Amino acid sequence: MIAAATEGTLPLPGRLLRGVLVGLGLLALAIVVTVPLAGEQQAVLTVIGAIGFMVLNRFKSKKITVLLVMISVAITSRYLFWRITQTLEFDSFLGGFLAVGLLLAECYAAGLLFLSYVQLTWPLERKPVPLPANEAEWPTVDIYVPSYNESLDIVRPTVLAAMNIDWPRDKMNVYILDDGRRPEFRDFAEEIGCGYVIRPDNKGAKAGNINHALKHTDGEYIAIFDCDHAPTRAFLQMTAGWLVRDARISMVQTPHYFYSADPFERNLARRRPVPNESLSPIIPLDCIVS
Repeated sequence: MIAAATEGTLPLPGRLLRGVLVGLGLLALAIVVTVPLAGEQQAVLTVIGAIGFMVLNRFKSKKITVLLVMISVAITSRYLFWRITQTLEFDSFLGGFLAVGLLLAECYAAGLLFLSYVQLTWPLERKPVPLPANEAEWPTVDIYVPSYNESLDIVRPTVLAAMNIDWPRDKMNVYILDDGRRPEFRDFAEEIGCGYVIRPDNKGAKAGNINHALKHTDGEYIAIFDCDHAPTRAFLQMTAGWLVRDARISMVQTPHYFYSADPFERNLARRRPVPNESLSPIIPLDCIVS
């Protein structure tokens, strides 16, 4: 299993050195964030920072990426410190209310930026784990495709792609979880030979739909796909090996890939280096769980 080094794996001198470096880094950050500068000095700092970004961004090293993130965090934190300490005025209720509201919005945006850095600064490059050579030892998998009000034209390609996943047929079952309770979906499921699950209410929305289905299926693993996301044929073979190899792993999650570029990718010409929404923590990603 690929895992990050833990605290206990470092000798005491190494841990002490790391602690000292982290402390010095936090001290330097505090100085950069809080030191007062005149307008001209701030302009010089801004120009130096912009040039530094353009030069460093030409290098592809992960360490350079970390450095750029640290610079961005320092600049953003300095801006927020300046906003809090020098720009807020409460001469009137309306002025104070609007000023605080704008500041909270900026803090929210900065928080999202910092969280994205935690997620994307040093991505793990995990490779698929091979499954046992004997297919008889492969686990059984139930594939869920939840739907509520999407049309059958949207759901059909996902279900058909799921049924064509390369996996032993006696060890894989595909289920449409139809919270809309639509006759055409039932007829489609009967026509292609996949499972069809409904419930008497919509309590808990999508999560409730999935929890209800868990009581009616018995696969060792559960694979869940959004109803408009068609899985590749190799999806289970690329993901299930991790769960088979290590029983402590409860979920394997994969990014999304889209046929067409969204406005962000198209306008910045960054389609391949920055996939759209592929690692967003607020987007429900295709996954397989034990």
